[in-house]
Amino acid sequence: MKTFTERFYTALEHQLAEVTLSGEPLIEQYRISIKVSKKAMTKLKNYVSSYAFENVTEEIHFFKEIKPKFYSKYIYFINIHNFLLQKPNGGKRIQQDYIEMHLAELKTFFDHNRAFYSYYRSGMTQMDKIYYTRGGFDVHAELEDFEEDEQYSTSHDYKLSKLIANEKFQDYLNLELAKIGNEDLIALQGQKMFPFNHPQWTASQTDAVELLYSLKASCAVNNGNIDIAELVAIWEFIFQMEINESYHKLLDISKRKREMFVFLNRLVSSLHNFIIDKLGIILVAAFAPALLYSSL
Repeated sequence: MKTFTERFYTALEHQLAEVTLSGEPLIEQYRISIKVSKKAMTKLKNYVSSYAFENVTEEIHFFKEIKPKFYSKYIYFINIHNFLLQKPNGGKRIQQDYIEMHLAELKTFFDHNRAFYSYYRSGMTQMDKIYYTRGGFDVHAELEDFEEDEQYSTSHDYKLSKLIANEKFQDYLNLELAKIGNEDLIALQGQKMFPFNHPQWTASQTDAVELLYSLKASCAVNNGNIDIAELVAIWEFIFQMEINESYHKLLDISKRKREMFVFLNRLVSSLHNFIIDKLGIILVAAFAPALLYSSL
C-alpha cells in the first residue's frame, strides 16, 4: 500500500504544481486545484475499496496519515477559493476586518475541538485504535465531521483532515494579514510581526527552488504539511521576487549530469569553511562536502 499511495500523492503534487504554472488567474487556479484534489481522492478511495489491510496498524496508518493528506488539501483549496471569491473590495480596514473575521471563525473551530486538537498536536497514540479504525462511529460524534461511507471512514479521520486544512488556512490568512500595510506593527494571536526591509536574494531562482524543494522533502516546515506552492509564495513575499516555473526548474535540476545538487553542496562547503575559519575546528574528511554527497 505504501508504494501505491505515495505514487498517488506525488502525482497529485506534480499536478498541483503544474496548475500554479498555468498562468490562470489565482481564483481559477484554486478552482482547478479543487477538481484535481477531488479526482485524486476518488482514485485513492477506489484503490482502498479493493484492498484488505494487513493488520490494525496498517489501517490506523492509512486513516491517520495517508487519507488526511489528500482530504486536507481538498478542504484547504475550498477554503481559499471561497475566501477569494467572497473577498470584498475596499481599503486596508475592510480587508483586515474580512481576514480577522475568518481567523475568528477558525479560532472557534479549534476551541470547539480543543480536546482532539490537543491529542493531534501532542502526538499521542493511545486513542488511535478508536479514532482511526472503522466501525467505531460514535452516535455522539458530530455528523458533519463523519463521512457517510463507513467502509471508507473512521470517526475522526475527516475531523483530522479539517484540522490540518484549517491550520494551513490560518497560516495563509495570517500571511495575508501581514501583507496589509506591513509597515505597521500587527498583532497576530499574541505574536507580533514587526516591520522589516525585505532582504535581497542574491543567488539564482534555481538555487532557491533547490533549497525550497529540499525543505519540503525533508519535512523541515510544518512537518512536511505544506504545499510547495505555499513555500514559494512565502519565499516570494519575504524576498519580494518571483520564482517562475518552480517545477520545471526542479526537472532541470534532476537532469544535471555532473553535479545534481549544486546549491546544496555549496551550502555544505560554505558552512564547512565557516566552522573551520570562525570556530577553529578541523573537520574530519568524512564530513567534507565532496564526500557528503558521494553516495548520491
